[in-house]
Amino acid sequence: MNDTELLHLLALLKIDGVGDIVAKKLINHCGSAENIFKTKASQLEAIDGIGKVLIKNLKSKSVFKLAEAELRYIKENNISILYYQNDNYPNRLKHCIDSPVLLFTSGTIDFSDRKIISIVGTREITSYGTDFCKKLIEDLAPLNPIIVSGFAYGVDIVAHKAAMDNNLQTIGVIAHGLNQVYPKVHKKYVAKMEENGGFLTEFWSSSNPEKENFVKRNRIVAGMSEATIVIESAEKGGSLITANLANDYNRDVFAVPGRISDKFSQGCNNLIKTQRAHLLTSAADILYILNWELQQKEEKIIQKQLFVSLDDNEQKVYDYLHLNGKKELDTIALQCDFPVFRMSSILLNMELKGVIRPLPGKLFEVI
Repeated sequence: MNDTELLHLLALLKIDGVGDIVAKKLINHCGSAENIFKTKASQLEAIDGIGKVLIKNLKSKSVFKLAEAELRYIKENNISILYYQNDNYPNRLKHCIDSPVLLFTSGTIDFSDRKIISIVGTREITSYGTDFCKKLIEDLAPLNPIIVSGFAYGVDIVAHKAAMDNNLQTIGVIAHGLNQVYPKVHKKYVAKMEENGGFLTEFWSSSNPEKENFVKRNRIVAGMSEATIVIESAEKGGSLITANLANDYNRDVFAVPGRISDKFSQGCNNLIKTQRAHLLTSAADILYILNWELQQKEEKIIQKQLFVSLDDNEQKVYDYLHLNGKKELDTIALQCDFPVFRMSSILLNMELKGVIRPLPGKLFEVI
């Protein structure tokens, strides 16, 4: 995108009455942001939902001063721009009607051909939540997913750190401009995150971390991901807003169950009880629901490991599949006398050992 078009896009987004939905409508009709400002009022009035007040606002010159200042900041600080019509924009987010027209990024973010998971939850994470989050990301590491969260206290920063510990790309979606770090205590993680991932925001450098911004950024976290995982949440909280948005966008939502007496399991338990989230007990549940495969990892294991040690349960499943050929997960669980959630975990361990592989249609077979 050239500087002239970016300047006009920035100016457009500062017009009173122009949000992301209206901006897209204008751009789609006029062809570009620059053309919007050149189009005659009579032609703009023909666009559904565009009234005389908004057209009058489009004549404002003050917005260009603001846009010029922001453009200078972008150029001086090597900020990358993601435009909703370009290929580098998160693909799933493009399909959300209220997705941002522009995103500003720092670091080394690469969305190409990558699985994206968002992990959210309470800022007061417990040891139970911390251990589960770390183990989950470690088990998902062979899939090389991008781990998305909000860079806040609690679940967010635990997820980011676990991703970095497993050499996974991780993205912090922030509720303010890229000129500041919030919370400030997390500044020590910025450089490492930007080495493999980084930060993403729709907010200008003049934006501060205000309450309404956090709610607004949740739609980005939910919209850009294949699945949203809620680790721990009280009965009310921002992570539940993200889960609801993910459901609205027709994304899969997972929640980690907890004891009914635990404050920070109430939100997750309610999501599961009301069927707004899949129950999540291990990485195997995600592989099963999303039909993800570990074939690339299997090939490496097969080359390095000639003899595989199976426990009694794994040996039972191996013998059944060896005798009967490829079978569906539910059938394997029934014939081998295991509950489905346990069967999913056993199959995942066997995949990691390189003795079975998943097939389309949630089938499994011996290698």
